[in-house]
Amino acid sequence: MTPAQAVLFPGQGSQEKGMGRGLAEAVQDAMDLWKLAEKASGLPLREIYWDGDDAAMADTRNLQPAMTAVTLGCWLAVRGKLAPAGFAGHSLGEYAALAASGALPVEQVLELTSLRGRLMAEAGGSDGAMAAVLKVSLEGVEDIVARAAQATGRTLIVANYNTPGQYVISGHREAVDQAAGLCKEAKGRAVPLAVSGAFHSPLMAEAAAELEKVLAKADWRTPSAPVFANVTGLGESNPEKLRELLARQMTSSVRWIDTMTALYEAGARTFVELGPKGVLTKMVKPCLEGREDAQAVNLATREALEGFTLP
Repeated sequence: MTPAQAVLFPGQGSQEKGMGRGLAEAVQDAMDLWKLAEKASGLPLREIYWDGDDAAMADTRNLQPAMTAVTLGCWLAVRGKLAPAGFAGHSLGEYAALAASGALPVEQVLELTSLRGRLMAEAGGSDGAMAAVLKVSLEGVEDIVARAAQATGRTLIVANYNTPGQYVISGHREAVDQAAGLCKEAKGRAVPLAVSGAFHSPLMAEAAAELEKVLAKADWRTPSAPVFANVTGLGESNPEKLRELLARQMTSSVRWIDTMTALYEAGARTFVELGPKGVLTKMVKPCLEGREDAQAVNLATREALEGFTLP
């Protein structure tokens, strides 16, 4: 029997010019997703991502509904070939995972990601920042975060546990800058991220509260397979619990290492990332070091989706 798959959906940072265009121009279902995303957001998303510039493509208002349309288009093209042990998405990608699993209707997910993009943009400002920390152990990163927060009296947390060699910190800019200096002392590196605010930190509390009101009214259903939540890294099938976890996501850490481990323990051996660039594909091996039977594949183009067969 072929081992089951994990279906992964990327988030912000995976965008690229022309993404999803070839599939949408060839497959009506994929084009319809772009149209639904444009209706939900009130934005000319195809114009921005098929003909726009990097600044417009990086704007979280545009990016969240557009990336969701792209990744769900990929899912529609390949879903008949997969038998998922679970679904997971990195930050924004968790919304596509919920739609693909059937936990939320696609139309509502596009409306939610449009709202999320607006709320996160409005919650930005000059006081929040994020940075990727490289070449520092988890214990070292957690120590640096605690010391920087104490020294500045400002908020700072580990926002993303991406791989055992890559973490992201988020909080007040003063604390992030302090932590960057401590990283240098520890022979590591803190790379500032081009984001508009301190995402996945308590600084997003006001935006998260607004989003939670809308999540409470959504049409939650039991998913076809568990959705592995960013907040816990664990699989969940209870609709009410999925809602609660998603409501916490914007202010909580993304526990991606735990997510990959839990998916593997649930039986996944092939990790299929649906979307541009293959950022999550590159994270699979570091997260599952020593598990030689785990393999990853990135599917984003029409040709790759149509030609995909299970190993």
